[in-house]
Amino acid sequence: MTFLTHRLRRFACLLLLLPLTGMSIAAAQKPAAPTDQLRTLSPDELGVVKVLTRQEDAWNRGDLDGFATGYKNSPDILFVGRQISRGYDQMLADYKHNYPNKDAMGTLSFSELEPHILDEHFAIVLGHYRLDRSKKAGGNAEGVFSLVLEKTRDGWKIIVDHTTG
Repeated sequence: MTFLTHRLRRFACLLLLLPLTGMSIAAAQKPAAPTDQLRTLSPDELGVVKVLTRQEDAWNRGDLDGFATGYKNSPDILFVGRQISRGYDQMLADYKHNYPNKDAMGTLSFSELEPHILDEHFAIVLGHYRLDRSKKAGGNAEGVFSLVLEKTRDGWKIIVDHTTG
């Protein structure tokens, strides 16, 4: 087992076990702040949020390949949704199958993003998504997600995506 695979599995287990403990990542790291309080993001937190901003922009242009650049191009990445899939190629194939055209893709928006830097190499971001589209194209969809990102030489990249909806 490679070092990366070991660390990826460790963080994936952490992500999957936290909801079972009744703890939120935010509560585990620091006391809750009032929801109307603003704070300045660190450079790493900003880098994590920029990944999602670029993904949102690419999606709304109908560019699935551009959207996919937010993920690490690796056979080790995990996507947890209705089922568990592994690998960049499978993830991209699934997106292209499920969203074959711009109408099916609709308009994506992310909200309530909470980036949490775990260490110099890994971060987690929690958030909500909303997909607006016509009934004919599948109807609206919304849900929550938790992502594990790794800081690579190409910047922050998603290595675990757990999306519900």
